Amino acid sequence: MNARTDFSALNQLSNRHLDALEEETIFVLREVAAAFERPTLLFSGGKDSLVMLRCAEKAFGAGRIPYPLLMIDTGHNFPEVTDFRDLRARELGAELIVRSVEDSMARGTVRLAHPGESRNVHQSVTLLEAIEEFRFDALIGGARRDEEKARAKERIFSHRDSFGQWQPKDQRPELWTLFNTRLQPGEHFRVFPISNWTELDVWQYIEREQIALPSLYYTHPREVVERKGLLVPVTALTPAREGEQVQTRGVRFRTVGDVTCTCPVESLAATAGDIVLETLAADVSERGATRMDDKTSDASMEKRKKDGYF
Repeated sequence: MNARTDFSALNQLSNRHLDALEEETIFVLREVAAAFERPTLLFSGGKDSLVMLRCAEKAFGAGRIPYPLLMIDTGHNFPEVTDFRDLRARELGAELIVRSVEDSMARGTVRLAHPGESRNVHQSVTLLEAIEEFRFDALIGGARRDEEKARAKERIFSHRDSFGQWQPKDQRPELWTLFNTRLQPGEHFRVFPISNWTELDVWQYIEREQIALPSLYYTHPREVVERKGLLVPVTALTPAREGEQVQTRGVRFRTVGDVTCTCPVESLAATAGDIVLETLAADVSERGATRMDDKTSDASMEKRKKDGYF
């Protein structure tokens, strides 16, 4: 067997793997549409939610996604991402609902300890307010089990109590894709159709499906400073501190969250195929490598999820 044959066999194997993941995701998306009265798809404009949108298009047909898209905006999101979010919603003809942490601040339901505090952790409040406003009974999210250890504890259909809280010990068994979707008044589900995908799977699927992404995901020059082992972008919200040396480096973002807690990685990857190769060599998860808010116990993912986070 020559090298070309080896590559062809590996490519076929990869496609079968992606086909199986896609099939499972489509099944879950259709199950949500059948089982719930008022579902919504959480859509940030990031790569995972864009992969889910592609699967939703395949599940229901272009322009026929049967639930609205919802974003909880901190007010500190990258403009390249929110602009792309709006563009994709228009292209799909989908209803886009945006609720802002700043609105919660104006109502007094969110209070910052200081003006420079990250708003990321406060998204839980705004999300729960949106659930109450629209009476959503299922929220479809793009979380994956390989991202963070707390997310590895999730079921695909993750039950939330009447306070919007996640109780890891009360999760329901999921055997042979049989999902218990029964709800009591005031309860809801968070549903994670791409739970079984990895970061590598996502990028291979993006490459195969030629899914357009915000430009931040690919290499670009950016001013950064080194801080606690991370490359912190220098912006109006995250200025360089006294004594820090500002450098311009070729970087990309592995995840695109709130500006105040999301860091890029050094990279020359200009295509999805380039990123597939980089991901194969990565030994740190994307959140571990790029999210400042996951490095403190007070803002740990598990605590936030118990408080109603995504």
